[in-house]
Amino acid sequence: MTIKELTTELEALQKEVRENRVLVHPDEKEREIAELEQEMQKPDFWKHNEHAQSVSQRHAHLRAELSLWEALEKEVGDLLAFAGEAGDDVALLGDIEQQAVEFRARFERMSVTLLLNGPHDERNAILALHAGAGGTEAQDWVGMLYRMLMRFCERRGWKTTVIDEHVGAEAGYKSVMFEVQGASAYGYLKSENGVHRLVRISPFDAEKMRHTSFAMIEVLPELSEATDVVIDEKDLQIDTFRSGGKGGQNVNKVETAVRITHIPSGTVVSCQTQRSQLQNRESAMKILRAKLYAAEQEKKAKEKQEVRGEFHSAEWGNQIRSYVLHPYQMVKDHRTDYETQETASVLDGDLDAFVEAYLRWKKG
Repeated sequence: MTIKELTTELEALQKEVRENRVLVHPDEKEREIAELEQEMQKPDFWKHNEHAQSVSQRHAHLRAELSLWEALEKEVGDLLAFAGEAGDDVALLGDIEQQAVEFRARFERMSVTLLLNGPHDERNAILALHAGAGGTEAQDWVGMLYRMLMRFCERRGWKTTVIDEHVGAEAGYKSVMFEVQGASAYGYLKSENGVHRLVRISPFDAEKMRHTSFAMIEVLPELSEATDVVIDEKDLQIDTFRSGGKGGQNVNKVETAVRITHIPSGTVVSCQTQRSQLQNRESAMKILRAKLYAAEQEKKAKEKQEVRGEFHSAEWGNQIRSYVLHPYQMVKDHRTDYETQETASVLDGDLDAFVEAYLRWKKG
């Protein structure tokens, strides 16, 4: 690549970065940061712990987002300046060209964040995995999906906390629920919401027959008490019981586990992994808020789609993604049509391409 071609490429890249940075609305976010900092300086700020954590997380998220775009714009400007000073130095031009290629890849990954503009995309997420019909096969499939999601979270540096789990008799889980804390965790993970289908030779079948298993993944945004989800204490039935999970003698001997039933809707949530009843109750209420909000949103979406004649119920046959391990290797998302033959990589948590394809499909 000649100096002229490289300069033209970097100028085009610089223009793209600036255009994308404008889409982030930096002025609005700077004003919001100032307002949040003003609130954080109040003497009683940490009196209401959940609200304080929500505000602090929002502040950190905004600061990090603006800093990243500032760094991108500075870096492409520096590359352009280096190219102008390179002259006929072939080695230096080659080095700048390689840096430009790497920068382009990082910029394209960064531009995906612009698709995270849903009302709760920036929030933490709550995930619940449930085995479909099929006993051990389906429970093992839940275990595989659980590992896949945990690996995806680890790669992004997110914190995960198990809230509730019911281990399968032979393998995997009947169900497992966990919380994910990280920047835009819900925005990235919402692509996994739905039914996942697995086709493989069963390791539990002595005749080595091919089996099809199903599992459901629920992805919910973690909502604060300030969100418009009104829960009347009189509508709740709260039961306590002994935990059957890990956690030591206190957890297993004392009734620390909590089950909350929302009587009007029949929604039941439970939490048994925390060390105290109070912590389990707080976690259960967090999940209940998210489930009631999701149910209300689903109801509105259903009514809207039925008017248009588009509604399809979320049954086991309506899987969002298929993972075929036999007789060939393929993972295919049925919403976006994105597919790959790198099944082992996907099951090890490499979901970035699926997430990006979903976000672009959703926006389109």
